[in-house]
Amino acid sequence: MPVTISVFDVFEIAEQIERNGAKFYRRAAEIVDDCEARKMFLKLAEWEVEHERIFAHMKKQLPEPNEESGTLGHQDDLPDPKVMAGLAVFGLRSDPFPELGDGQSAEEIVRIALEKEKDSIVFYEGLKGFIAAGDSRDKIDDIIREEMRHIRILYESLNQDVIAPLS
Repeated sequence: MPVTISVFDVFEIAEQIERNGAKFYRRAAEIVDDCEARKMFLKLAEWEVEHERIFAHMKKQLPEPNEESGTLGHQDDLPDPKVMAGLAVFGLRSDPFPELGDGQSAEEIVRIALEKEKDSIVFYEGLKGFIAAGDSRDKIDDIIREEMRHIRILYESLNQDVIAPLS
């Protein structure tokens, strides 16, 4: 029997990834010296929190998963959504951001963040291949569009002489 997951499960994973992302950006804001970069990272953290709310709302619009659609929570051979989210991008270790250290430049942190955001898109694209038949794979594209927005903002900040604040 092929392994399938429901779009509902993907949204649970997405919510956890957003929580992890908010922690990442808050930590980034703590360690940068540049005031404008700090503002940008705090704004990105706020956006991650807002994404979590958006994804929770979107998940409420979905039908509850059933036995035919498959669900991570009911399959013994797959980890729960929190573990999947940890494997995906930001991790669930006690120190989930060992790559963030004091004295790093805002540019270095932006490059790390870009990689994490890109990894999340690859992760979601990969999950689409496991979505149960009849489930709406296009809902995952909504998640991906939100992540692409972050990538665009991060790239724009790198293409300027200084790390620019978000408006």
